[in-house]
Amino acid sequence: MKAHQLWFTEPGTVTIQEVELPALKSDEVFVRTWYSAISAGTEMLVYRHQIPATMTLDDSLPSLENQNSYPLQYGYAAVGRVEGVGSGVDPDWQNKLVFAFQPHASHFITTPDQVFPLPEEMDPLAAVFLANMETAVNLVQDAAPGIGERVIVIGQGVLGLLVSSLLNAFPLAGLYALETLEERRHLAQRLAVDKALHPGFEIELNTLKQALHMHQPKDGADLVFELSGNPDALNLAIEFTSFSGRIVVGSWYGDKNTPLNLGGRFHRNRMQLISSQVSTLAPHLTGRWEKSRRLQVAWDMICRTHPEQFITHRIPFSSAADAYQLLDQTPEDVLQAVFVYDS
Repeated sequence: MKAHQLWFTEPGTVTIQEVELPALKSDEVFVRTWYSAISAGTEMLVYRHQIPATMTLDDSLPSLENQNSYPLQYGYAAVGRVEGVGSGVDPDWQNKLVFAFQPHASHFITTPDQVFPLPEEMDPLAAVFLANMETAVNLVQDAAPGIGERVIVIGQGVLGLLVSSLLNAFPLAGLYALETLEERRHLAQRLAVDKALHPGFEIELNTLKQALHMHQPKDGADLVFELSGNPDALNLAIEFTSFSGRIVVGSWYGDKNTPLNLGGRFHRNRMQLISSQVSTLAPHLTGRWEKSRRLQVAWDMICRTHPEQFITHRIPFSSAADAYQLLDQTPEDVLQAVFVYDS
């Protein structure tokens, strides 16, 4: 069995390599990939070699453990069909459509506990958003938005749009987005938020301050999500967070750093800076929640929000190098890119 795999070989370079897969073991399944989604924010850190040298990409996923230097594989949003099962695997797995946290590849071998059957009648293109939706669910759980709160989401890429869409169901006093790209602001305002504003224009920020009733030093948003991937946005989050407000950081900055203004509003206003990362569940939830429950919620939210509408580019897997060049050079043109494989 052969597979075509995507490899990050050096900064700014990806290649498609044909490899011979090992023989299928009795407890394994063989999957032919139909689609895999590029997680632009994270994968561009890998593409540009901006990941910390001491950190592996994700030890919580068997497919990514011990990966932290070139050459390496990456990707964690593959959807395909099971086309082979080992002798010890339930034959009902044969021909199932599944999601897997697997690197980009035309075929892969894994075990049944590492794949997740698609809900009936779900569009396989929608299913590629499971990883991002699970992250969005985790972010909202960590933030614990309350009734009547004022909330800002900084960044309206795919993750920001998903979080905004989930927050839209809460009885908030106001939901606002900050985003530099006009098309994404329009999409956010059409789908979820009360106002979507440009963070680089003072008149827009003044509009946000008015919406938040920021008349005193302690005024501001109760909750701010930083999802832009830009560490400089943390200072903007601090500027707009209220007394005892929460800033939930869902971006992964890799090795990018920025000076933080912690001597003014942050220090006086008892703000909470919360790291939210999907590899684990928040400790206060582990008595009642486990990953399988969170994934089921993510499936339900995909059915409710239809994130497949965010796909702007369907790119043949054979043109993977062009896809990453596009994301590197003109990221404003791409909201969600998906690799399409020969099936």
